[in-house]
Amino acid sequence: MRPSLLPAGLLFASSALLLAACSESSPPPASNPVAETAHQYDTEIRWTSYGIPHVKADDWGSLGYGFAYATANDAICTIARDVLMVNGELSATFGEENGNYESDVFHRAVLDEAMIERFRSGQEERTLEFSAGYVAGYNRYLADNADDLPTACAGADWVRTLTERDVDKLTVGVGIRYGLGLFQREMANAAPPGNPVARLQSDFDIETGIGSNAVAMGRDVTETGSGILLGNPHYPWQGSSRFHMIHTTIPGEVDVMGVSLYTTNRIAIGFNHDVAWSHTVSTGMRSTVYALELDPENPTRYRYGDDFRDMERVSIEVPVRNIEGGISQRSHDVYMTHFGPVLVSDQLPWTNESAYAIRDVNLYNDRMAATYDALNKARNIDEVEAALSLQGVSWVNTIAADRDGTAFYADISVVPNVDADLIGRCRVTTEGVPARVVILDGSDPDCEWYDAAESEVPGAMPAGNMPRIRRDDYVHNANDSYWLSTPREPLEGYSPIIGSERSQVSLRTRAGLVFIEQALASGEKMRPDHIQDMLFSHRHFGAELFLDEVLALCSSNNETVTFENEEIDVTPACSALADWDRREDIDSRGAHVWREFWRQAARISDRYVVPFDVEDPVNTPRQLATDNPEVREGLLQALAHSQTFWQQQGIALDAELGTLQYEPRNDERIPIPGGDGGAGMWSVITSQFNAEQQAYSPILHGNSYMQVISWDQDGRVDPRAILSYSQSEDPRSPHFADQTRLYSQSQWLELPFYEEDILADPNLLSLRLQE
Repeated sequence: MRPSLLPAGLLFASSALLLAACSESSPPPASNPVAETAHQYDTEIRWTSYGIPHVKADDWGSLGYGFAYATANDAICTIARDVLMVNGELSATFGEENGNYESDVFHRAVLDEAMIERFRSGQEERTLEFSAGYVAGYNRYLADNADDLPTACAGADWVRTLTERDVDKLTVGVGIRYGLGLFQREMANAAPPGNPVARLQSDFDIETGIGSNAVAMGRDVTETGSGILLGNPHYPWQGSSRFHMIHTTIPGEVDVMGVSLYTTNRIAIGFNHDVAWSHTVSTGMRSTVYALELDPENPTRYRYGDDFRDMERVSIEVPVRNIEGGISQRSHDVYMTHFGPVLVSDQLPWTNESAYAIRDVNLYNDRMAATYDALNKARNIDEVEAALSLQGVSWVNTIAADRDGTAFYADISVVPNVDADLIGRCRVTTEGVPARVVILDGSDPDCEWYDAAESEVPGAMPAGNMPRIRRDDYVHNANDSYWLSTPREPLEGYSPIIGSERSQVSLRTRAGLVFIEQALASGEKMRPDHIQDMLFSHRHFGAELFLDEVLALCSSNNETVTFENEEIDVTPACSALADWDRREDIDSRGAHVWREFWRQAARISDRYVVPFDVEDPVNTPRQLATDNPEVREGLLQALAHSQTFWQQQGIALDAELGTLQYEPRNDERIPIPGGDGGAGMWSVITSQFNAEQQAYSPILHGNSYMQVISWDQDGRVDPRAILSYSQSEDPRSPHFADQTRLYSQSQWLELPFYEEDILADPNLLSLRLQE
């Protein structure tokens, strides 16, 4: 299905919430000029089609005011719940189950008053003004709409006014999400030997499905000679990690459009008149674990050099809802070292001899606002690189393009200042812990992270030591390391704390690189629609590589397969796969058979004939080893599994994907294209089969905010985008599903960025806010 481009003026209906807000007419011009200047906050919000807010103000405080009001209009319940989370109030509100208690312990212990005061002291005056305005704007929205909140939080006493401390905690919480934030349960579970400890398996990794693709094209390969950028983050479809489209302007100072997360307050992925950028989650480690050698006489003392140090026992009071419906205070101890908190899990036990602590480099990172303010205003790749070097990008790669035609990749994120030599001298191996997790010897002072005066963040590797590359053709990232950002010029020689080099990359990375090289091999100069089609063709690269070999196995297999003590004839599954178009579009038939087949086949050991070759990383490994009896049997078993699974569900093997994979919105089931990135899908949708719904529903992660940004022959920016799950979390809103319907049909919006485009929008709604 070829994607089409729609002007952002179709399928729009006025939001009841917006109409309610706009019913407050703007104040008439004041006869007394002094009265007009008495407003601390003065902002204009203009909503164009699909509920996209354009916030315009003359100062940073007023910009924050409008930013918060516009975001709360679509996400008030989620923001309010995350405020509870970062303040450690989930157990008091919702009960201690479902990890709420562990979350409360974590946030109360880590985001304490001293931490937040230190964070605030590092902010620029502009940031403090924006934050104060954000708080006032959020509270204004709450006051204006207290009796008309979405069902998810209507009448809830936990939806309360915001404070600047809340905003600070939300910001720090996002920064440590993929470091210390991955170990909330382990920190809350930590107790000295002899105390009861819950059995807990650490998984150490970012949640499956979280990731992104991004491509930047340079002047040598584009039709206009300007850059083209594709941003395609694969982020959750529910909760506070949803993106929200917004456009912010202070005339003469900043004019930027893109997305923030629901609970953040800067445009994180987007574009301005001169540059466009996107992010992908980086392979860099944000923390290291330290193995502690304990005092034989006291397991709360740990060796450091020739001496022992005392752990600090910190008592946290956690309010918990009791069975009578009231609130009880529960005291909980956490244990701190100079590295950071002690952790406990099955893989990281606290015994009389040893324990483990974690140090997170982003815990004291206060550079986010300064970095994104600079990035939002960047005029070229030089200024993008300078903005990133402020080190406020906590855990992502940046891929960017500019109007001059430079394509840029950088992992200038924040990682511990640790090199290969330190890791080689100090690494400790612990059973059950993945090799990518760096555990260092905590007893040796020489195993501390290096200090670098030039680092903006304490303990961080200097920005100058992080990988980056500029190209006139292209760069790409799909969550593998910096090494293969382009196979035409691999990046090497960096610390392993950032990522691996000369090692096998994912099928998704290979898919993107192959699709790009195929497009360039045509000899045709790249246009935005080429990049859009590359994503929304929904090609299944894994099937392109391996399906013919599986079909050949089907043809050569004259015997039935013994599966779960039954003889299974896999001919129906083979027939369905033979007729499949090797895409995961909504009208693709048989894609679900391959999906469940490959989820089993991917577990087969030694399944390839040609192993990974560092000299040919894009095309290896390849060729299924169907001559190997164990591999052959494993593939047949996987076919039998998939066929039996679908037959037991009563679902046809040639069913259209869109009848099985959909997003429920009110009484509507919207078909959703895309599939498993690990199987080789570049257009990623992560879902699990729901037996109750008899479908891959609801969607968990995947294609979210997708933007293709380019510049025309006159140098005017040409922005195209789609937000797969739509702007609003409120089922009453017309923007709860409007863009989702477009995404279902692989369509894009032309974004109204220029003033004349905003004013020409047929569904324009305006609101002047003053306070």
